[in-house]
Amino acid sequence: MTTVAATAATPAPARTAQPARTGAGVAVGVALVVLAATSLFIGVSDVSPWTVLTGGADERALFVLAVSRVPRTLALLLSGASLAISGLIMQMLVRNRFVEPGTTGVSEFATLGMLVTLIWWPGMALVGKMGVAAVFGLAGTWVFLRIIRAVPTRQLVLVPLVGIMLGGIVAAVTTFIAYRRDLLQSLGQWTQGSFAGVMAGRYEFLWVAGAMGVVGWVAADRFSVIGLGEEFATNLGLNYRRVVAAGMVVIAVSTAAVLVTAGVIPFLGLVVPNVVSLIIGDNVRRSIGWVAALGAGFVVACDILARTLRYPYEIPLSVIVGVVGAGLFLWLLLRRGSRAH
Repeated sequence: MTTVAATAATPAPARTAQPARTGAGVAVGVALVVLAATSLFIGVSDVSPWTVLTGGADERALFVLAVSRVPRTLALLLSGASLAISGLIMQMLVRNRFVEPGTTGVSEFATLGMLVTLIWWPGMALVGKMGVAAVFGLAGTWVFLRIIRAVPTRQLVLVPLVGIMLGGIVAAVTTFIAYRRDLLQSLGQWTQGSFAGVMAGRYEFLWVAGAMGVVGWVAADRFSVIGLGEEFATNLGLNYRRVVAAGMVVIAVSTAAVLVTAGVIPFLGLVVPNVVSLIIGDNVRRSIGWVAALGAGFVVACDILARTLRYPYEIPLSVIVGVVGAGLFLWLLLRRGSRAH
């Protein structure tokens, strides 16, 4: 009787998991809406939510909302979601949960592409700069994947260390060239990781990154299969090289779009997919919506901190994200389960 009762009771957690997950999803959605709404009314210019809702706002307040606050909030949401999805796809391609564009050299290669445009085509339109940065980011993704294939051991922590070293080499070359060309300050303005200068007409390329996120969502099942290995994916009839190429394009274009708009945002694509993986699992189809929502919410929350910690001055977003993200990265590395690998 005891055995039968215990057996009958075991499915209960499975039946309650879905409602709990749905409730958590609703909570994340509500938190994202609250954070986005809060972001609209934080800044030096006095824009009150009450006057906007009641129709009592003057023309200046409405102008600030339309030209600065709404574009900035949309840029934060698109950047956070696209970079988090890019990190998730990168982890599936490499089959390692401690990689993202910032720890594989992709961001550094894209920055090198930006420097190339500053040297040879300084007057190039923003879309051209994004295209060059995307091509360099794509090349960086290919180089990293080739190097990883040549690494004799595939230890969990070794792969991101290789990527960090690769990125360090490329960043050193970029800094040296920028120094010799007297372009350090110009390059720093492009890569500082701040949304302070984002306004209408200056963020629209992030919709391209959002479109790449949609591509990732459409191909989510294929990326899940890719994460099981090349041989397994090929046996299932999947064109491994084509899916990997699509993932590389999503990662490169998303990274380039964020780079030309706001700069480099570190660790975002690493910590968010890992946190979601601890809760949801490694199925890309099931987790990609969570990754996008938490990535967007994380960036908006960090930007609110960046604008309020030293009000009325503003800390670059990359500083806040870097501090929080680095702490979470260390926690992930030092977890007992990670050490077991």
